[in-house]
Amino acid sequence: MNESETTVTPKHIHWESTGTSRIPFEVYTDAAIHSKELDRFFYRNHWCYVGLEAEIPNIGDFKRTVVGERSVIMARGEDGGINVVENICAHRGMAFCRERHGNRKEFVCPYHQWSYTLQGNLQGVPFRRGVKQEGKVNGGMPADFDPAEHGLNKLAVAARGGVVFASFDHDIESLEDFMGPVILEYFDRLFNGRKLKILGYNRQRIPGNWKLMQENIKDPYHPGLLHTWFVTFGLWRADNKSRLVMDRLHRHAAMISTRGAAGKSGQVTQVSSFKETMQLHDPRFLDIVPEPWWGGPTAVMITLFPSLILQQQVNSVSTRHIQPDGHGAFNFVWTHFGFEDDTEEITQRRLRQANLFGPAGFVSADDGEVIEFSQQAFESRPLHHTLVEQGGREVGDTDHMVTETLIRGMYEYWRKVMEI
Repeated sequence: MNESETTVTPKHIHWESTGTSRIPFEVYTDAAIHSKELDRFFYRNHWCYVGLEAEIPNIGDFKRTVVGERSVIMARGEDGGINVVENICAHRGMAFCRERHGNRKEFVCPYHQWSYTLQGNLQGVPFRRGVKQEGKVNGGMPADFDPAEHGLNKLAVAARGGVVFASFDHDIESLEDFMGPVILEYFDRLFNGRKLKILGYNRQRIPGNWKLMQENIKDPYHPGLLHTWFVTFGLWRADNKSRLVMDRLHRHAAMISTRGAAGKSGQVTQVSSFKETMQLHDPRFLDIVPEPWWGGPTAVMITLFPSLILQQQVNSVSTRHIQPDGHGAFNFVWTHFGFEDDTEEITQRRLRQANLFGPAGFVSADDGEVIEFSQQAFESRPLHHTLVEQGGREVGDTDHMVTETLIRGMYEYWRKVMEI
């Protein structure tokens, strides 16, 4: 931690105006800002993504993940319900679970063998009554020790359509109210009641502030410029039929696009990333088949603030989990999935098209790189600002791609909650 990080607090952040079209670099580089964000966005008043029900189909199945920077465990209990508990032993505070996935009848801390049910209740304490030696009892817990008061920290849990969210805040609003009706419509479009099937994972660590990934997926201005794949093959272009919508607080958003004719518009051929002669050695990567549940759009990207991105790009579908790790880095976990009633042909199509995305994806590798380069610049010149004025300085839904309105909307909400 450098000297500026120890002395500069959130109240010193300077915005040029009351709006959000010019974002100070300090928003991405200040350690005090980051600490406050964890409290305001990840540990209070917000539902955070923890996984898919399909990842823990059987009793005793568990997955270790995070909410913010705190380790948690999502587990299928004896009653078939889903529990989320903090990965901290109630005895001496050890992070007792080290495996990413597994199956257990109980959770046992290796340090002193305290054991917990899958619901997080304390059920066993070695030598709780002490040790009997030479006719007398030595040691043991106090007589008034109550196991019911020393279970694991339990989080509130909400699940919809097979997607599981958790919160340390038990007074939080319902998941449906948290999303709002506009975003809920697109969430339910993807998670429409069919059982999910896990196809695989990607993991990467990106040396950039976690908000930059939220910004990236709220930014329809860049795909047709940065991503050669998108513009050349027409998957996501500025001239595609499109719509951008937000919830009432402007924290969540959905970008909706319908693929048009590829690679012939004069508007697109002026883009430096456009390569009309580019061909695929394996055309199956773009072997796109419309699915009944699409309802028209060939791509919908949903950002649920603060921790989740939901991707439907052609036949590839996935969740993307943002996991902050300090102000200058985050872990990014992709869960690629399909549906149990998918044919083998559609499953293979989803797997092939998943190569467009992920850490080494033909498209998504670009995003991780530009986020890293952005963070480097922010750190080198902390008193400068970004400029997000495409489409004006106001905030609102649009029916075109050449705008940064969703980013302005997110920071409108951010400033209000952070009181900055």
